[in-house]
Amino acid sequence: MKEQTFNLVATCASGLEALVGKELRDLGIECQVENGRARFKGNLTTIATANLWLRTADRIKIVVGEFDAYTFDELFEKVKALSWEDLLPLDAEFPVSGKSIKSKLYSVPDCQAITKKAIVDRLRSYYHRPTTVPLAETGALFPVEVALLKDHVMVTLDTTGPSLFKRGYRLEKGGAPLKENLAAALVLLTNWRKDRPFVDPVCGSGTICIEAALIGHNIAPGFNREFLCETWDWADAAIFEKVRTDADNAADYDIELDISGYDINGKMIEIAKANAEEIGLGDTITFKQQAVKDFTTDKEYGVIVANPPYGERLGETETVQRLYKEMGTVLRPLKTWSKYILTSDLQFESFYGAKATKKRKLYNGALRTDLFQYWGTRPPRTKEKAE
Repeated sequence: MKEQTFNLVATCASGLEALVGKELRDLGIECQVENGRARFKGNLTTIATANLWLRTADRIKIVVGEFDAYTFDELFEKVKALSWEDLLPLDAEFPVSGKSIKSKLYSVPDCQAITKKAIVDRLRSYYHRPTTVPLAETGALFPVEVALLKDHVMVTLDTTGPSLFKRGYRLEKGGAPLKENLAAALVLLTNWRKDRPFVDPVCGSGTICIEAALIGHNIAPGFNREFLCETWDWADAAIFEKVRTDADNAADYDIELDISGYDINGKMIEIAKANAEEIGLGDTITFKQQAVKDFTTDKEYGVIVANPPYGERLGETETVQRLYKEMGTVLRPLKTWSKYILTSDLQFESFYGAKATKKRKLYNGALRTDLFQYWGTRPPRTKEKAE
């Protein structure tokens, strides 16, 4: 079974597809980027590697089948024709979720029920079970999804379980936490290098700093958790063990990083410290209680990444806009520093006091946001480099 080649997708938030594609290629996995996902092929080692290493994706799914369907009968027959016995044991628990966009088969509950019945019929036939006896579904979990887009059907099997953003280190979180995979994306979208300082002046529970430290140390983001497919009887545990061992060997625990996080709320700083300790990065990151307006530095050519409050709640607007002005006052003079600030406030530039070098649309959950990028000056080239 472990030598079988699967069609796979790594799903992600809109706007992060190119990053997921780059991550896969950096792992030596060829892929094709599409809206909300990247497609690739591979075996169980590929599945383990993608789950363990992808920082910006949500889930890794096996594409069991793809086809067009215009009637419920057609959906039933084409789902039933798929080789479910290669993936699902007799006692598999396989709930079916679904979605339908601009398709003739618009009733999601009907699509789910028909898909479920088709799989049941296929397994009953293969395992020679009578139609009068329901399948037990007492074994491992195999979550199936039937997704329809403009009458094209993709049937997938989730290998991940809880989303990849759940790294396992966040003991507590703040009022408006940033998902770990979006935090990692914010770091990867910067020009930060490991030999330069990194600062989050409104760090909250520390997620951006922790993700930067994981990247800096080349620590696999999934090393602290397990994945759903590891409970499947055909998923060879030795493969996952080898992928984890290789990841541990690839980590650079000795490199010294200059990563700092500040927040005006002392309780949030304590939470950030606890989260960093939980993943073993307590000595890598410096967390300190400090307001944005009090931030100063003599360092040069660093990177600032911030996810300040957006002022979405009633009565917060003035406070948030004052914070944006303070950020501008403090950060604008740092000419050699690059700043990357995520907010849903499209007027951010007017309060900050400068037009961004570049903006990038990202989604923080369902909320449309923009990453306002202010690029710092480049460091002078050394003689050695010039020569």
